[in-house]
Amino acid sequence: MTYRHDFEIRYGEVDMQGVVFNAHYLAYIDHCIDSWVRSIDVHFESLGWDLMVKKATIEWLGSAGIGDVLTLVPHVSRWGRTSFDVTVEGSVGERPVFEATVVYVGVRTGTTSTAPVPDEVRAALSS
Repeated sequence: MTYRHDFEIRYGEVDMQGVVFNAHYLAYIDHCIDSWVRSIDVHFESLGWDLMVKKATIEWLGSAGIGDVLTLVPHVSRWGRTSFDVTVEGSVGERPVFEATVVYVGVRTGTTSTAPVPDEVRAALSS
């Protein structure tokens, strides 16, 4: 099942040009991915595993403004042993607004020591 996360753009999130200020997109993406990962019913913290952002890239394809509903759709686009990429497509209706890729590294809970992605997490995010 495809996970979707909607945001209604608020007045305080737009700049003088009337479009979403670019820094807000990273906050939207972070919230979307966190909600998606927590919705899979695999409590990764109990597995002694957590994730940290290593890199994020965004390519803008359009804009969103006040009152628009921005829909974000995340999916894993690459698996490594201790890292993985999540690509997030953002759109307003059928109009593309951005595509972002976030590289995550798995770590042991409470540390920055890398750890392999648990099989349960990998399976749940791949479905």
